[in-house]
Amino acid sequence: MARLIVAFVRHGEYQQPPGVPSAHLPYPLTQEGITQATDAAESINKMALDKGWDIYPIIDSSHQLRGWQTASIIASELQQHTNRNITVECYEQLAERCLGSAANLTVKQIESVITADPRFKPLPAGWKSDSNFKIPLQGAESLMQAGKRVMQHVTDSANSLMQDASADTLKIFIGHGAAFRHAAVHMGLMTTEKAVSLSMYHCTPLYFERIKGNSNNKKWQHIAGEWKIRKAKGVDLD
Repeated sequence: MARLIVAFVRHGEYQQPPGVPSAHLPYPLTQEGITQATDAAESINKMALDKGWDIYPIIDSSHQLRGWQTASIIASELQQHTNRNITVECYEQLAERCLGSAANLTVKQIESVITADPRFKPLPAGWKSDSNFKIPLQGAESLMQAGKRVMQHVTDSANSLMQDASADTLKIFIGHGAAFRHAAVHMGLMTTEKAVSLSMYHCTPLYFERIKGNSNNKKWQHIAGEWKIRKAKGVDLD
């Protein structure tokens, strides 16, 4: 029976302005980020060769520039390694958590906007890291809501591939640390409390296997790659 493995890859380092949550920022990779993406392709290819996995030729990516750039570099490098045509498809479902009308403001600006609005109470301490908190502005979502849409996209893709795969297959997803972490919560891979304490290294793949017919109803298993331990609560902006 063929196995289905998915790789979560956080985008490479990018030109993130100081004090601004990642969210939907439109900025490109740094030179370090480009190098990280190149190295990620090498790492993924080696893992696939060692494990005997067939790399699925379509990489799913978020629409954010940093995600698309990372996916495109990995696709190009893997083409050279595998001599296969590997393409990138972008999906809104893989975006980072949306802050709605506060998108791309600094944390201080967001807090100031909410405080100045007579309809709202000041934001609670640690609001940005609270998995279930959503700022009260149009279009905003919580981390858990972001994770749910990522999980749904990954699950739908995995279910489709499992129906047709005749060989052990690796499917690559390029996205964002916070959304991926909370997708992992919805996938049963960790608790919400654990997600708050973890992050992801830039361009360092995490591998999860889709489990078929498991008697305890577990549908996913973490099989390789390491999560990053976050800094003090509220410091990280991913």
